[in-house]
Amino acid sequence: MTNILYDALIAHHAANDNPFLDCDDSTKLTYAEFVRRVAQLANVLKDSGVAPGDRVVAQVPKVADTVALYGAALQAGAVYLPLNTAYTQAELSYFLEDAAPRLVVCDSKDKAALTKISASLGAKVLTLGSGDAGSLSIAADSASDQFETVPRGPDDLAALLYTSGTTGRSKGAMLSHKNLLSNAHSLTKLWEITDSDRLIHALPIFHTHGLFVAMNTCLLAGAEIRFMAAFNQDAVIEALPNSTILMGVPTFYTRLLDDPRLTKGICANMRLFVSGSAPLFAETHTAFFEQTGHRILERYGMTETNMITSNPYRGERIEGTVGYALPGTEVEITDPDTGLMVPVGDIGMIEVRGDNVFKGYWNMPEKTAEELRDTGFFITGDLGVKSEDGRVSIVGRQKDLIISGGYNIYPKEIEDALNDIDGVLESAVFGVPNSDFGESVVAAIILEQGGSLNEREIAQIVEPLLARYKHPRRYVTLDALPRNTMGKVQKNILREKYSV
Repeated sequence: MTNILYDALIAHHAANDNPFLDCDDSTKLTYAEFVRRVAQLANVLKDSGVAPGDRVVAQVPKVADTVALYGAALQAGAVYLPLNTAYTQAELSYFLEDAAPRLVVCDSKDKAALTKISASLGAKVLTLGSGDAGSLSIAADSASDQFETVPRGPDDLAALLYTSGTTGRSKGAMLSHKNLLSNAHSLTKLWEITDSDRLIHALPIFHTHGLFVAMNTCLLAGAEIRFMAAFNQDAVIEALPNSTILMGVPTFYTRLLDDPRLTKGICANMRLFVSGSAPLFAETHTAFFEQTGHRILERYGMTETNMITSNPYRGERIEGTVGYALPGTEVEITDPDTGLMVPVGDIGMIEVRGDNVFKGYWNMPEKTAEELRDTGFFITGDLGVKSEDGRVSIVGRQKDLIISGGYNIYPKEIEDALNDIDGVLESAVFGVPNSDFGESVVAAIILEQGGSLNEREIAQIVEPLLARYKHPRRYVTLDALPRNTMGKVQKNILREKYSV
């Protein structure tokens, strides 16, 4: 038995001296050097007590060893669990208690806080810093660069990624080796990624887009990566002439469009611009084509399914659509109430089935049963429409999910924090269009009778409770929330009123 994901993505590069990572801190790794570094880190994981199936949490800066840690978790047969670096201590407590990891790897500056949380769970804490080596890297430096790969099959877990749920409580999506590898194969073939490509990687690598879409496809194909710690406009502009692919969120493209240096000339070597994680405005699509001569390729996916659809690489890319189902993936549009397929051209619930679809939610069998049908179809919660030729367009979300800058934000989590504030009677959080981030968060507040809190005071209370990207960008104080005859808050009315 082999380790199918490690073997496909990493092992076969053992003698490959082509460049792999080119990092901001001047670190450069060939593929062969990367394979050896992965083995060193895998030895550190084993020495730290990590056994096959154990969870390895990574809340770390974006450096070369972060990618190697992902590879090491795969080689050691562990389950990789990346966490957003913006999460607060309160948020981290939930993830660690739920996932029960064997090892937590964090930024050196966060060691004290993570050690405190991890102590009661029996998890070991190692550090990986951007400003210093960190204990993980130091231990790896003296470890053997040979490691006996742990066998893992198609249905074994490779990763656990948390995503927002209808209750506001984050759900751990269980992703298997088959899930990740099948999607990497589909995308690499569809987008014609080869070892001649050079990807500009400016995405975070704690979610599906940056880690699995960008990283797995490049590893599979042997492409080079210009690995940026974060989106930096100057660095991206500088990298464009010597690169071939950019994967980003709509915010990347709106900011680049404002830069007069973005011309057809500096994009002459580029062959593919991909956008995802949030809807791309049609005007952005058109403006980018006019300025660069390239049409952005928009695709659609989510944590539970990896990628589902994509506009064609060779073929018409139509703004406002997310293209066709990936090879081996079935997409159906169904009636949200009955689950029956709706006629072509009608709006309904997007459901998907294929090797890319996750195994279920960690420790949540009831929630898994609600969203993953016995037939294998996953109910995405997104509303869409399919054309006669199978092209899919997203028209809305049944869930109240807000997507801002590519990050998923669930309003109830913010509402719970707001409603716990003394002086706040109730709240309603919703998203409004934002040309830069796709959507921004707005909170409507109802104060208790006689309450005197102002918006600045509320914002200060919320600040330590939630990650920065979840903070409302605007607060509005109302006398009452709009409701229908059943008493449900009509957020559509709030969106329409404050979408200016």
